[in-house]
Amino acid sequence: MKPDQTPDFTAAEMMALRDQTEALKTITAKLRVKEMGPADHIRTKHEVKAFIEATGDMKEAEAIVTRARARLQIWQTQNVTQRLSERQQRGQRMDD
Repeated sequence: MKPDQTPDFTAAEMMALRDQTEALKTITAKLRVKEMGPADHIRTKHEVKAFIEATGDMKEAEAIVTRARARLQIWQTQNVTQRLSERQQRGQRMDD
């Protein structure tokens, strides 16, 4: 595991945290929504809020955690691809 990576947040942990006063803030921080793109950040926050308000079950918690992981992975992959593309473009300009 990389030093900047936190261990995976689980649906069981989400279920345990949903009754806390700051549940939305705590859960979204554990899902690392601030590392996602703006639309995914907002979408995930809305899903978590609906889960907390509707007292969702374990199956719903698992779905939210799975989608949040996928969104985070996609965002990280896009960032790496963009950086590599920018480096390649800079290199081509220097070669010209």
